[in-house]
Amino acid sequence: QIIGIALPSAVNLLIIPLVSAVDTYWVGQMGDALALAGQGAANQVFSSIFWVIAFLPSVTTPLVAKAAASGDTAEARRRVCEAAFLASVMGLFGALMLGFFTPAFLSLVLSPDAPARAYALPYLKIRALSFVPALFTTVGFAAFRGVMDTVTPLRVSLFSNMLNVVMDPVLMFTFGLGVAGAAGATVMAEVLAGITYLVLLFRRQLMSRSSLLAVPAMSRLLPLLQGGAAIQLRSLALNSAFVAATRRAQEIDPLGVALFALQSSASILIPSERARKGGGPAAARAVADRLLMLGLCLGIVVGCVQFAALPLLSAFSALPEVRRAAVTPVAIASIMSVTAGVVFAGEGIMMGRGAWGALAKLTGLSATAMVIGLQLSRRFDLGLTGVWLSISAFNLVNLGGVLWHHWVTTRREMAEEATAAATK
Repeated sequence: QIIGIALPSAVNLLIIPLVSAVDTYWVGQMGDALALAGQGAANQVFSSIFWVIAFLPSVTTPLVAKAAASGDTAEARRRVCEAAFLASVMGLFGALMLGFFTPAFLSLVLSPDAPARAYALPYLKIRALSFVPALFTTVGFAAFRGVMDTVTPLRVSLFSNMLNVVMDPVLMFTFGLGVAGAAGATVMAEVLAGITYLVLLFRRQLMSRSSLLAVPAMSRLLPLLQGGAAIQLRSLALNSAFVAATRRAQEIDPLGVALFALQSSASILIPSERARKGGGPAAARAVADRLLMLGLCLGIVVGCVQFAALPLLSAFSALPEVRRAAVTPVAIASIMSVTAGVVFAGEGIMMGRGAWGALAKLTGLSATAMVIGLQLSRRFDLGLTGVWLSISAFNLVNLGGVLWHHWVTTRREMAEEATAAATK
């Protein structure tokens, strides 16, 4: 069951970095390191703001999974529609903020006089248009995962991202839009994915016109908002650290997924095991043990593949200085993947158990370790290697936190539940 859910999710999530790699390839063909730096900086800003707002998938999936496992289709449909309502409101807010205040947000990672801003600014303005459809897409993805259908999101992702791949060279070179053309192709793909999910959700009766148009009661939104508040704190800490890392990398050089699928599977399977007839805390813990072991195995495999792919760096840029600068980060990232497999599985388990507060605190702690590492990197002039070592510190703190929660916190909670049940 774990493999059946995780494998399509892994392929789906693999498509995203592959398409990003295609974008990077075409931008690299422009032969300008500033274009690559501008695109990378703009993508970091967009992702950071998007994932601070986009807490809905993490909260929606366990709620839908719990309702579906209990056989309550109407409740699952209501949860999806409530998430879609919030996605529309927050997506519009995010698009307006990013569209009207693009230079201010870009200053988070690029100094006002950075040469790469000339490429980053138009790219980010166009990407802002995809905020609403991209956020709605995450709700659709979460809804289908909640009912343990990971094949449909894979098909939607393939369908929409092929449009991105085809339109990249057309908009960038045929129409002469350059980096802005890459952003335009991404927006077109996001809009197509959002429309496709809307149609499919209606067909699967996971969404209805009456529920979609109705404003949900605050009592119904509270579970989403309470879990979302913790997820937002977590995202804020996480993205603040990575924005700091991006800015540090730009200062150093002004020119210059299988594991996440396991997290998704864990956030589905844990609440399902707890809610299904014949399941319970013990069954959920047994699944969690298997997920952590699978995470370790997948992490080793991903790390080996990344390390073996080092010779392929030359395909993504014609600039020797860019290729040389990428070697050490890729090598460090391949080693980090071993621990990342366990971390992703552990975070998914915590999401499935609804441990949003603990997850937010852990991310805050690991982000603090990363920021301290960045300051030490600057002090000892470690360059890009220091940035990636700081990210490694982030992963190691996360690793210790998820294992502590699984081995200590969960066992204590299970013992307390058993004691409470025995005294009734």
